[in-house]
Amino acid sequence: MSAIKYDLAAIENRPPNMAVQFVERVKASADREAFRYPVGESWESMSWREAGDHVDKLAAGLLALGIEPQQRVGIAAGTRYEWILADLAIMCAGAATTTVYPTTIAQDVAYILADSECRIVFAEDDIQVAKLVEQRSELPHLRHVIVFDGAGDGDWVMTLAELEAKGAELLASDPEAVRTAISKIAPDDLATLIYTSGTTGRSKGVRLKHSSWTYEGASIAAQNILSEDDLQFLWLPMAHSFGKVLLSAQLAIGFATAIDGRVEKIVDNLGVVRPTFMGAAPRIFEKAHGKIVTMQAAEGGVKEKLFKKAFEVGLKVDKLKLEGKPVPFLLGKQHALFDKLVFSKVRERFGGRVRFFISGSAALNREIAEWFHAAGILILEGYGMTENAAGAAVNHPHHYKMGTVGPALPGTEIKIGEGDEVLLRGPHIMEGYHNLPEETSRTLDADGWLHTGDKGSLDEDGFLTITGRIKELFKTSGGKYVVPPAIESQFKALCPYASQFIVIGAERNFCIAVITLDPDAMAMWAAENGMEGKSYAEIVSSDKVKAMVGDYVDQLNTRLNRWETVKKWILLDHDLSIESGELTPSMKVKRNVVEEKYREQIDALYA
Repeated sequence: MSAIKYDLAAIENRPPNMAVQFVERVKASADREAFRYPVGESWESMSWREAGDHVDKLAAGLLALGIEPQQRVGIAAGTRYEWILADLAIMCAGAATTTVYPTTIAQDVAYILADSECRIVFAEDDIQVAKLVEQRSELPHLRHVIVFDGAGDGDWVMTLAELEAKGAELLASDPEAVRTAISKIAPDDLATLIYTSGTTGRSKGVRLKHSSWTYEGASIAAQNILSEDDLQFLWLPMAHSFGKVLLSAQLAIGFATAIDGRVEKIVDNLGVVRPTFMGAAPRIFEKAHGKIVTMQAAEGGVKEKLFKKAFEVGLKVDKLKLEGKPVPFLLGKQHALFDKLVFSKVRERFGGRVRFFISGSAALNREIAEWFHAAGILILEGYGMTENAAGAAVNHPHHYKMGTVGPALPGTEIKIGEGDEVLLRGPHIMEGYHNLPEETSRTLDADGWLHTGDKGSLDEDGFLTITGRIKELFKTSGGKYVVPPAIESQFKALCPYASQFIVIGAERNFCIAVITLDPDAMAMWAAENGMEGKSYAEIVSSDKVKAMVGDYVDQLNTRLNRWETVKKWILLDHDLSIESGELTPSMKVKRNVVEEKYREQIDALYA
């Protein structure tokens, strides 16, 4: 496999900071579309020139409020175009953004804002403002709150429009105020403080420099896989580094982005926006796969048989092509027919124009990736973490291997350390953890290598494969190692009704699983099985559902080593959620929370 040639000049000559990167993009693409956003049932558009005007006034408004270089400004909101304008304004004022998920409880919001010493906070609505009011005594540094939706109070809280008006006043008297602030930002200045929504322990503030983000954008641009003519659909939480790295790519390349953070609207929005690419967590692809498969199963008869045969043929053709073998004439004719009858309809569900999806933040099951690929939809899996500004490796549309997370980004070094731990080094590596020097020294070694805590391997072509988090691997009492994520993703690929499948068995004599089913998928199942109108709890506690789940567990076990097989399982009467504290905002399972919460039921299985 020949390596891709990268345009390394784009990395070497990148802008000194994100503020300059934005200003240069506005100048180069002034009249092109920058952002598209929903207003009611329709979508409105904003050019780069208009975005630049808003950001100038907002940045000037922050300067008028007294913000100083590298002081922190929080954003507590879901993904929307105002989030991005606020973030750009913070950086253009020379300050640094602290991100807060809108689902974060008040006490944790207070911890993040106090630890980061936020002076100003952009809050989405009255719900987010109420958290700040409740915790005001814990926030001695907080001076002002700017609300996206809602009214100001004439004192502590002001609206986005009021901040812009304040900025316009400053620019009227000092037109160069923002440009002066930008000129003082050094590449190594703090740009972002992202608190990890870790699956264990309290959040740690990751300090990321301007040079980390400009590198990420430039390294993606250097791969020449995106252009100004692409259209991104962005729903990912901007409080997460995955969302932020896509913004850095947009600034470097200049494509337009349609923004709507409502997860429940993703599929509908794809059909309307018709993007050319989108980033997503594996859970989104699992849900889409499950929904399409269960809808076809509900159709039954000839349509279901046609659907199954199409994917049988599609997977066979894909295998031959990936192995570099010719496709027999009749098989090729079959495939062309199925592409017209079946696969084109699958692609149309995602808008019909997607060139590729990018999957990150957790491992994507290879079978699901192959299923989408058979339908003509390429999912490029990538790898990174908040501590390295999200991007370290990614597959390329013309240079990919399914089951891997691709080769290193140009300018990034990857090596495998002791215990098969993945180590990273490059311009994107964090400065350290905020106020946590000991944690920093444990994670960053003297030679600049970031110890990721992930177990992995590199093949002869430099493609990285991630096995799982080292701390998630466990040994049974019989001394055999088990890799839970590998088993869990297999179950999700097998069972289209699955939401979560958590394998447990450390120091036990066999493995068990905690299982939840997807509420939307189960509502469809209920309608087909005489249980329409029943509650989710009633549906999943029925003997028929338990028997169905048991069948899928049995199928899973035929694929596993004897010590990995799931001997017993619990089916919960509710799905896991971010609000309950069982999932992180990026939809990863908090294993310790799940194990503790259902300790009694788990122990009963081992009794």
